[in-house]
Amino acid sequence: MMPEKFKSLKEFYPFYLSEHQNYICRILHFIGTSLVLSLIIAAIYTQDWKLLAYVPLAGYGFAWIGHFFFEKNKPASFKQPLYSLASDFKMYFDLLFLKIPFDPNENKKA
Repeated sequence: MMPEKFKSLKEFYPFYLSEHQNYICRILHFIGTSLVLSLIIAAIYTQDWKLLAYVPLAGYGFAWIGHFFFEKNKPASFKQPLYSLASDFKMYFDLLFLKIPFDPNENKKA
């Protein structure tokens, strides 16, 4: 259950992570965000701005598949779009630099 108001990204991010407890959901978010970044870089490099049209599809497509089919919840972006976008990039870099695990339940399995 999402509280109505968050005062900061720092306050929102733990909630965001709690909505991303499924390993496959996190992987799909990571793939989608990787594609988003790749599309933006490719568009800038080639100056083919039509590539930017695929950014929402790559980002939301993978994330929503993760939520609807694996996490079985509604994306936080429906109610908190800006905090969710910022949190997605924060989670991406936290995963990339191993600050958080792809499988949040890996320590609980032992």
